[in-house]
Amino acid sequence: MHIIDTIIFTLYMVGILYIGFYFFRRNKDIDDYYVGGRKMSPYHVGLSIVATDVGGGFSIGLGGLGFVMGLSGSWLLFTGLIGAWLSAVFIIPKIKKIDQQEKLLTYPDFLRSVYNNRVATLAAIISGIGYMGFTGAQVLAGAKLMSATLFEKAVFGLAPLQFSLYFIGFIIIAYTVLGGLKAVIYTDTVQWIVLLTGLIFLAIPLTVIKIGGFSAIRTALPHEFFTLTNISIITLINWLVTIVPIWLIAMTLYQRMFSVKDVKDARKAWYIAGIFEYPVMAFMGVFLGMCGRILFPEVDPEMGLPMTIKYVMPIGVTGIVIASYFSAIMSTADSCLMASSGNFVTDIYQRFIQPDKSEKHYIRISQLVTLLIGIVAIIIASRFSMVLKAILYAYAFMVSGLFIPTLGAYFWPKRSSHGAFWGMLSGGSLTLFLIIAKIDLPYGLDATLFGILLSAVVFVTVSILLPDQKGQTSNG
Repeated sequence: MHIIDTIIFTLYMVGILYIGFYFFRRNKDIDDYYVGGRKMSPYHVGLSIVATDVGGGFSIGLGGLGFVMGLSGSWLLFTGLIGAWLSAVFIIPKIKKIDQQEKLLTYPDFLRSVYNNRVATLAAIISGIGYMGFTGAQVLAGAKLMSATLFEKAVFGLAPLQFSLYFIGFIIIAYTVLGGLKAVIYTDTVQWIVLLTGLIFLAIPLTVIKIGGFSAIRTALPHEFFTLTNISIITLINWLVTIVPIWLIAMTLYQRMFSVKDVKDARKAWYIAGIFEYPVMAFMGVFLGMCGRILFPEVDPEMGLPMTIKYVMPIGVTGIVIASYFSAIMSTADSCLMASSGNFVTDIYQRFIQPDKSEKHYIRISQLVTLLIGIVAIIIASRFSMVLKAILYAYAFMVSGLFIPTLGAYFWPKRSSHGAFWGMLSGGSLTLFLIIAKIDLPYGLDATLFGILLSAVVFVTVSILLPDQKGQTSNG
């Protein structure tokens, strides 16, 4: 890449680090670090949600879907719109009422208020490990893209991929450790603006010009690529089953629910996130993937978009667009890092190991744990690819195990802590077994669906057979 583009990209990274340092000096307590002092702007939070949710999926997945199926790939983010708006209508009023009474910090805090410590601790472990794996996956994805676009030769004696891994890992960890959730939300806002500007005003028009205009695009691709029906019902069901439940159990989203002052602001943030996911980001992502198919038909589908950015953009523009591209990945990685840290510090360390320390102590421990999780994520990504794959299974465990007990916590008065605990274990374990054993499932349905169904059966049955004792406290 040209020196001008390298300078632009480097200045962008320095700016991101400055945001982390800025909030490092302004975090006063654990509320500031993990939930932004509970007074974040709904506009910043809304943009942070979409940046986090779309992040790596946009830069990798959406481009690949556009490459393979055209505009129909946009249905992937339609599920995000559904999840966001359902949460705004049905979930936010309930969770904010509890939050205003108990000052919640994490998703397991909510489960503790409804069930007990055992259920909340299990959820914290599942969520913490799952998000640690996600952080590693995002760092690895960013490193692969960086090595393909920025560092094509050895740097300081390190192979391009290895150096890129350390470089992007350092940036993400540094501003997240220093600034906490405020830094994450504000950098997400910056990253979203850079991403949106880079794509709308640079990447899309320059790519269309390179191809020869929209008429050339229509001529080069099959007719079905320009419809919304080039997708099977089973694929759409699988996307709905695996993505919509995330909006009910994602630690990253609960931290943002707690970061705004009231229901009105929270709903506004979720509505903003939903509309930016679909149609805005959905169609831009798949469209660039379609262009990548025309320009580089022989490459891996998920590499069509980065190849387009690398070879189509002129000098000076490449650095800006690459910065926006990496913004998508970093906005997901930093939020996953904060989520994992929050689970381990507030749900385990603060509650069971050192429950009576000062706010300053917990901030320092939070920064240390965030640093350690980030380092572990880099090690996993760089040396243990099979372990990374195994840890990412924890995310399937998280969705299939946690969704039904959480749904019950909101809407079923006869729920019990016994039912929640065994519903988590049974549903998540079945999903992991089906994935690891590579069992062919009927009609091509996703394993998560079967995990959710088993979790529902176990949760309801055990809750009826083993109800909580009347007057049982949340510490039971």
